[in-house]
Amino acid sequence: MNRTYRWKLVLLAALCIFIPPGVKGDGETSLGRDMKQPVDEAYTAKMKKYTTEPFFTSPLVNYLPASKNVPTPETVLGDVAGAPGILPYAQDVYKYMRMLEKASPRVKVFSIGTTEEGREMIAVAISSEENLKRLDENRTKLAKLADPRTLQLNDAEADKIVAQAVPVYYITGTIHSPETGAPTALMELAYRLAVDESPYLKEIRDGMITLITPVVEVDGRDRMVDIYKWHLAHPKDFYPPLVYWGKYVAHDNNRDAMGVTLKLTENVLNTYVLWNAQVLHDLHESVPYLYDNTIGDGPYNAWIDPILADEWQMIGTRNVAEMTKFGMPGVFAHGNFDTWSPGYLMFIAAMHNGISRLYETFGNGGADTLERTLEPDEYARTWYKQNPPLPKVMWSQRDNNNYEETGLLVSLHYFNENKRMFLKNFYLKAKRSVEKPKDEGPAAYVLTADETRPTLQLELLKVLEKQHVEISRTTAVVTVALPAKKEKKQDKSGEKKEAKKDEKPQPTTQTFPAGSYVIRMDQPYSRIADALLDHQYWSPEDPQKTPYDDTGWTFGELYGVQVARVTDARILQAPMERVTELRVPGGVKGAGTIFAIENHAEPALAALRYKLKDNDMQAAEEGFESGGEKFAPGTILVKNTDRAQLDAATKELGLQTTALSAAPSVKTHPLRAARILLLHTWLSTQTEGWWRLALDKLQIPYAYASTQTIAKTADLRDKYDVILFPPVGWGGSLNNVVNGTPTSWGNPLPWQNTPETPNLVGKNDSTDDMRPGLGWDGVAKLQKFVNDGGVLLTVMDSAQFAAGIGVTGGVSVSSSEKMKIVGSVVGTRLVDGASPIVYGYGERVAAYCDDGPIFSLSSIAGSRRRRRLGPEMGSRPTGRGTKDDPDFAVGRVAVEAPDEPESEIWENPHVTDEQRHNNPRVIPPAMRARVVLRYADSKDLLISGLVEGGGEIAQHPAVVDTPLGKGHVVLFSINPVWRGETQGTYSLVLNTVMNYDSLNAGRMDEEK
Repeated sequence: MNRTYRWKLVLLAALCIFIPPGVKGDGETSLGRDMKQPVDEAYTAKMKKYTTEPFFTSPLVNYLPASKNVPTPETVLGDVAGAPGILPYAQDVYKYMRMLEKASPRVKVFSIGTTEEGREMIAVAISSEENLKRLDENRTKLAKLADPRTLQLNDAEADKIVAQAVPVYYITGTIHSPETGAPTALMELAYRLAVDESPYLKEIRDGMITLITPVVEVDGRDRMVDIYKWHLAHPKDFYPPLVYWGKYVAHDNNRDAMGVTLKLTENVLNTYVLWNAQVLHDLHESVPYLYDNTIGDGPYNAWIDPILADEWQMIGTRNVAEMTKFGMPGVFAHGNFDTWSPGYLMFIAAMHNGISRLYETFGNGGADTLERTLEPDEYARTWYKQNPPLPKVMWSQRDNNNYEETGLLVSLHYFNENKRMFLKNFYLKAKRSVEKPKDEGPAAYVLTADETRPTLQLELLKVLEKQHVEISRTTAVVTVALPAKKEKKQDKSGEKKEAKKDEKPQPTTQTFPAGSYVIRMDQPYSRIADALLDHQYWSPEDPQKTPYDDTGWTFGELYGVQVARVTDARILQAPMERVTELRVPGGVKGAGTIFAIENHAEPALAALRYKLKDNDMQAAEEGFESGGEKFAPGTILVKNTDRAQLDAATKELGLQTTALSAAPSVKTHPLRAARILLLHTWLSTQTEGWWRLALDKLQIPYAYASTQTIAKTADLRDKYDVILFPPVGWGGSLNNVVNGTPTSWGNPLPWQNTPETPNLVGKNDSTDDMRPGLGWDGVAKLQKFVNDGGVLLTVMDSAQFAAGIGVTGGVSVSSSEKMKIVGSVVGTRLVDGASPIVYGYGERVAAYCDDGPIFSLSSIAGSRRRRRLGPEMGSRPTGRGTKDDPDFAVGRVAVEAPDEPESEIWENPHVTDEQRHNNPRVIPPAMRARVVLRYADSKDLLISGLVEGGGEIAQHPAVVDTPLGKGHVVLFSINPVWRGETQGTYSLVLNTVMNYDSLNAGRMDEEK
């Protein structure tokens, strides 16, 4: 470090730290401690010892006030917060918070739910004794601001409450388990807020309620502490990466605020709404030294209230300004984080009329003090980072805690200073949400009562219910006007021209039957419903070229159900009732001993198959008619069953079942409760966790094993019928899957429960060494499994793996360098409706795609699709006649050229006589790849999100069934199971599972 530069920083920090309490600007509160209150000298000395530079602290946190009655964090930790070598388990954090509650009337602890593995989550309220005595009264006041309809939208009445109410600022920590600093920072912050009598902190305590959930991902926190303790016990060894966080997912736990599939999301969401909090501030760690990415970068989410965007600017800018005045380097508020997706935990507030906030501070992934060397772009001075981080620094967990606590105290104080404005904004955002129909619209979203997939409709409605959205249901037929659609301009060939200016497009109407669900937009939480149900468009020309996360998520499309966006305000006058219970009627109707359940690609059908696993179920390969009712191919026929048992099961699952007088005269095949293995690697368990969650929710049993395990399994086919190999995600290349992490050096990386690591293996897998991969012996086991009649289902990078090991004859897989499809909803088209994989699906299927691999077909093994040498011949060569005439050769009789066979991009290419001659590589038609879904044409590819350069993947296969020996390898370029949001494509997987030994049903193998 440059000595002069360092000296200036130290001097500036010293000037800030030792500002006398009386020195302040006009209207500013004095900084520093209350001189009448003693300091805990021993604790303060340790804090200073562990702070690596004097400018890595502030006058707000460079001391700890003493208390005779209230214990400090040292009581539980054995040292100060942020001390090297100390990471507390969640229960230790809770123990301390409850000690605070017992010792101080300024602290209350609330249990807010449990995780998937049964661990408790808490929220800690800290405020003045008087405020905590009146929690219920204050909550009632805030509830009126949260729902302005209770005030008849009366601003004057709202102002009275604004003048009296105490706001709630909700802080959450450690949703990302390797980001370890927040719990100790929040323990110490809670102590300061309860004990410190300095004017700065006293104003916060008396003026507002600080609510803290110190550990959000509790399961992952305890595993991370285990890993850290293993590291301390083996300081010279590499320590295992945190491959499992919660029961299901890792980093993606902070992408669940739309689907609300995880307990941690649900618990935080319910807490935020119950307390009617104004702010949700989530603590993360990644960049030096504090990135207040509340402001972030564009594009901003299109459904937020503009008031929120202003609040982001106000709070974030003030945060940076105050910490810069303290002399703390590396504090900034702009960056490359776009605020487009509402999937982040903090966005619960943004979509429920509050203020979403997020810090990224600098963590070491544990409590070690480390020398950190930054990249040039991290320490470069920019317009928004005038006091950047240092290029090289010794960094401690105490430094991190200082930044976290300082930033939070600055934010809390600024919020308290302006609480009346923020409370009024809280009311105004809720009021503007209620007034949405008459302002920007729409008036409502309608989910029709004649939905062909009622169980999927129900699942979508349950998401809205979890979001605390009000759902109504019509009691009569309703007809609404739909906006007139302008005719699009055509290309210059001009077969169609735009309508004349005086010819206005005529509006149309749509009628919804009684019992249709209505999501009214005149309600406080209309914004989250609008954001989830509307379509998204991210322009390829947007200045932001690196979207941070998914760009499209339209829930109606991803659930495969009809959702109508209605702008006609008359829908709000239609007769309707609030829904208090969501359910779908099911059960058996009619007389007979054969029972038919029509397949509309609802996952509940697979749940039924496994619930009644011993029952005789058949799939009809053709459509049929019985008793005047038509049934589509894929209809499930149940025979020789107990009617009462079937009735109870279908009522529970919401499946309509029809009793037939006789079995239909159609070809059928058995529908199996297949034995499933869900395969994972030790590289990453992130993406496959969403698959486990989906199967668990449907109560479909499965075995769960790693690539290491199957490599040691003698006969996979003897144990399993179907192996599901979801996307690997990070590091999922063929080399990494097969070879794993290098074992030629280093030490074993165990993932096991031991006295040092009692929490690692919860509801997941274990190994004595995470490094080995599948190995080539394991590859041979997989090949044999398929050849012996098993089905291997692969997705995205695991499909590339399958192609790489040679089990996808006739299908090559490639990646694009130019195409950009970033977490978007795309259109696909049905190619082979007779395939059991697509039973229940229509001609168009919306699917999730994230730069999916490009599949190409060949009818000749070991070759790609036939290509010409040189440029493609788009038309006839130069010669005589017109464009459509044949050319001729002078001096000889004209010979008519044979028609060259053509095939579509998604089809197996035709084999010419020349290619077929003495060529053992020609794949027999019965063994060629069977495309069941393809990507839509370029112009129809995008449904929601960002598609740039989509022509590279347009029309290419999206789902392919490849025969191999007696079995099949099924390849997905789309991702059918993602974040609980893609339930409309779950049945592509579940159909494959239930029909695993009949996937050739309906196959047409004749060459044209």
